[in-house]
Amino acid sequence: MKIKDSEILIIPGLGNASAFHWQSRWQDKMSTARRVEQDDWEHPQREAWTQRLIEAVNLAEKPVILVAHSVGVLTVAHAAPALVGKVAGAFLVGTSDWERPALADTYGDHGFAPVPLEPLGFPGLMLASSNDPTCDIAKAETWANAWDVRFGNAGEAGHFEPESGHGPWPEGLMAFAKFTQSLDPSAP
Repeated sequence: MKIKDSEILIIPGLGNASAFHWQSRWQDKMSTARRVEQDDWEHPQREAWTQRLIEAVNLAEKPVILVAHSVGVLTVAHAAPALVGKVAGAFLVGTSDWERPALADTYGDHGFAPVPLEPLGFPGLMLASSNDPTCDIAKAETWANAWDVRFGNAGEAGHFEPESGHGPWPEGLMAFAKFTQSLDPSAP
């Protein structure tokens, strides 16, 4: 599938994606990309975030490719049952582990835990880092397997944000292009 023949939905994580973040840079470069906006970027809530994603997918007029980062990945996993048949694929990067008890202490009953362990129902690629402070790579790989998406170990990439050297992130863009090329152009 060609990027120009799809709607790219950017799904940032906690705090949104700054202008220096790879998601914002990609959105600026892709004419068919738009961000799934949230009312509260600082206090993610599963119900509100998944509903906003479902609404954005339902408004799409072309096949949808999701580009999610951090808790945005978990938003995709929770929304997946409502997205089957509407999403051509999901590019999932640097998931964060919201099953960690410390997050409940900070964000209260956010609803992202437990993480669903059913197949997403559409193709996906999850990239994880061996030194991501927000999620152990073994857990990320377990989730990828449960979701029936391909898994890639990106090495020591931190949390895939500007602070870990992922501003423009050309390697990620190449991986994304390769992923989109693997998608069925008639899907969904």
